[in-house]
Amino acid sequence: MAHDSADDELALRHLTRALPLARASGDAPLAANIAASSSHLTLQTGDPVGAARWAETGLGLAAHGPRTPSLTARLHTMKARALAACSQRPAAEQALEAARRELDAPAEAAGHPWLSPFDHAAFASESALVLKDLGRYDDALHHAEEAIALRESGRARSLAMSRITLAATHLRRADVDAALDVGHDLLTTSPTLGSVRVAHQLDDLRRALEAHRAYRPVQQYLVRFDDARRARMLLMADIVTPRRGTTHEAHA
Repeated sequence: MAHDSADDELALRHLTRALPLARASGDAPLAANIAASSSHLTLQTGDPVGAARWAETGLGLAAHGPRTPSLTARLHTMKARALAACSQRPAAEQALEAARRELDAPAEAAGHPWLSPFDHAAFASESALVLKDLGRYDDALHHAEEAIALRESGRARSLAMSRITLAATHLRRADVDAALDVGHDLLTTSPTLGSVRVAHQLDDLRRALEAHRAYRPVQQYLVRFDDARRARMLLMADIVTPRRGTTHEAHA
């Protein structure tokens, strides 16, 4: 709940307290899953080095439990995101490939009731962020489009985040018209989608578009964007909290 409300520091404190309990219980997959979530949140708070450490911790914990490819794939992906944020290109690409291999392995026979889901759509979404940070924009576009296709009839929040990544990647390639096409799709997102994380990422996209405000289609889009934002923020007034220096997109 704290993470969904974009209070990453509070969510991280909760996880820090939960990890010793999970380790004491002997549930290695649960402890590794907590480490994966801690890596994700640490990256959101602007500490990619700490995020990489958490991912490594999780991989070590996972090695002491039953083989769980989706969990190990998530941990390798979190490691890749942290390394990409540190501009460690070869290591980030190796971690991403390790995640792909794990995700393509046969699924575990019995799922763990407390593990965060991590499927091909989630991997595509996270891969797009890794590749965008590495400057591999064409590859990032491919993965973002794949994530959107896999989420088209599914989770609204994940779909919105993948579209934001796609629009932001188009902007990195200086393809403003393509970014606006995706941006118009984002305006169809239901205003009742009560995700502070999505709202914050939309604000980041708006700031990126401001650099192109001299372009009339951007001016027109921002008027529509601001109208939609006002409607959304009125509905979310009770759950929105001030931002605390988030520096990286949050998908996982």
